[in-house]
Amino acid sequence: MTENINKPVTYEGGCHCGAVRFQVVVDKHKADDCNCSICTKKGFLHLIVPRSQFTLLQGKDDLTTYRFNTGIAQHKFCRTCGMHPFYIPRSHPDCIDVNVRCLDGDAIANFEIVPFDGANWEANVHKLRDNS
Repeated sequence: MTENINKPVTYEGGCHCGAVRFQVVVDKHKADDCNCSICTKKGFLHLIVPRSQFTLLQGKDDLTTYRFNTGIAQHKFCRTCGMHPFYIPRSHPDCIDVNVRCLDGDAIANFEIVPFDGANWEANVHKLRDNS
């Protein structure tokens, strides 16, 4: 991680094909690297932000949703390229969880990446909620 960023930073990002684009305001440059089955397979690095800090710029009609288990989480992905740029997380259903890997440029270099044991989600979800 580069030096601590002590002010809000606005980033843009999107899916691989460019159909879905978004903007996010980041206050805390920390992302969780979850080892649960879905996050491991899609390589998601979690940045949970209030909905007020997220703006979908384009591609609403290009998104589709996958739900499993409890059905609370809404895993959004581009129906063209299959990329998962953000979703509504089960742990914070009133927020947006942005995939740091889908931010433009080398934004990931600004983030501290913290392991999260999502394979044992029920026992560890409090760690996500406590850090919000």
